[in-house]
Amino acid sequence: MRLKDNVAIVTGSGQGIGREIALAYAREGAKLVVNSRSEKAYDVVREVQVMGAEAIAIRADVSSRQEVEGMAEETLARFGRIDILVNNASIYPVTSLLEMEDAEWDSVLGINLKGVFNCIKVVLPSMVEHRYGKIINIVSVLGTILGIANQAHYLASKAGVLGLTKAAAVELGPHGINVNAIAVGAVETPGMQFAKDLLAKGKSWFPLRRAGLPADIAECAVFLASDEGSYITGHSLVVDGGWSIV
Repeated sequence: MRLKDNVAIVTGSGQGIGREIALAYAREGAKLVVNSRSEKAYDVVREVQVMGAEAIAIRADVSSRQEVEGMAEETLARFGRIDILVNNASIYPVTSLLEMEDAEWDSVLGINLKGVFNCIKVVLPSMVEHRYGKIINIVSVLGTILGIANQAHYLASKAGVLGLTKAAAVELGPHGINVNAIAVGAVETPGMQFAKDLLAKGKSWFPLRRAGLPADIAECAVFLASDEGSYITGHSLVVDGGWSIV
């Protein structure tokens, strides 16, 4: 029960990595806000409630400041405070620079980068008031360490989130708020079906001989949100099975 009675918002937690983080937090005693743009959030809430933990589902598009403000208000009305924010929501369409339109670029940066900014802004009043907070941004080894074709917008957004993580850690540390990132590699999630070849290569290419699982990321998110990670801030924890060193 390392997160007992902590109130956590996990964005994009209707499936994949976000869902696994939400379930891991519930097992550790947190009170959950499961955020998604889809109905899947309600399915995750039911899973959390079966565990005996408290959870509510809030549908909100993180690229909209108005919707994110509504999510924070509803969280505070229900639980009274916000202790943990996991910025996991992101999209990753595959398009070459030659074919990429402004609208697609804006959509990816709007969710992946501005969405993180929006969510941080709305949770800060509660965290500053209580002089406590854990903010965890899910980034990628793509953009922060490695390059890849046909996802320039995604890589740019994740590099931007890492820069935001470092800046926020410096500014918010005096308020008792830790800000860290988890840089994920190839993880087997529903959204990664476009990268089947990469996931298959993991079995022979990555040093650990497998692609990642959502649970691999969730355990790290528990660590950074717990008291065990209280002296870590501004750090990007690489969880990629060694992909970025080969």
